Amino acid sequence: MAKIVNSGWNEGSLKWRVLPRNQQAMAQAVTPIDTATGLLNADGSVMPVMIFLTDHKAETLRSVTDAVKAFAAAHPSPKARFLLASGTAGVMAATNEVVQAAQFPIIIWVFGAVIALCLLTFRSLRATLCIVLPLAIVSYLGYALMVYLNIGLKTSTLPVVALGVGIGVDYGIYLFARLQRALQDGEYFEDAMFVAFKETGSSILFTGLTLAIGVSLWVFSDLKFQADMGLLLTFMFLVNMIGALLLLPAMARWLYRHHGKKGATTAPFPPSPR
Repeated sequence: MAKIVNSGWNEGSLKWRVLPRNQQAMAQAVTPIDTATGLLNADGSVMPVMIFLTDHKAETLRSVTDAVKAFAAAHPSPKARFLLASGTAGVMAATNEVVQAAQFPIIIWVFGAVIALCLLTFRSLRATLCIVLPLAIVSYLGYALMVYLNIGLKTSTLPVVALGVGIGVDYGIYLFARLQRALQDGEYFEDAMFVAFKETGSSILFTGLTLAIGVSLWVFSDLKFQADMGLLLTFMFLVNMIGALLLLPAMARWLYRHHGKKGATTAPFPPSPR
């Protein structure tokens, strides 16, 4: 606005559409601007610098905020301070910074709670690995899906991975609790896994499909937030279910590969036939 006013005082010449370096000329340029416009306050101690962006993508906002921070650090002055103000872009940039800072602490706390409770419940490091490792792999795949579908990390998508871990851990707990009970009763691993699948496999499959089908309908919503949430939650529910039914048994078989019946001695390899 000061540039336009300064140009107006000079017959509208584009060459004068600049910020005057003379104090009196600058005062003349900003005097016609009313304080009611919000562009300055009554005592002139605050003046916003308005920037019009081509888009509000995270990369664009980050480049602007980084440039402002770098300029303020390179040009310190006791008379003026450059601060990041509000506005739509400013609020979005601040939100992105908070989300980025809270992303990993949330995941660490969620997985830390799951690991602690699994250790407390099963009292076994092998059992905890069988339950938690598939969740970690699915969480990583969830972030990969967000990148592939160009779904940004924001306040609406930040809880998705944590929610997927919280619900997906149930599948592994259902299956492994029955498996561990059968192993403690002296069953061979194959027989114990058969019993676990027989008693809980169909329940896990039914629960996972029910949750996935329910939230998959959100994909057809006109609200982008709801559509993104539906797509991500459907992926998390389905892949967590598949991980519990396929990856968990494979890991358990590898970790419990020498398990045999009580009182029986199990050789690492079967005896050769005579």
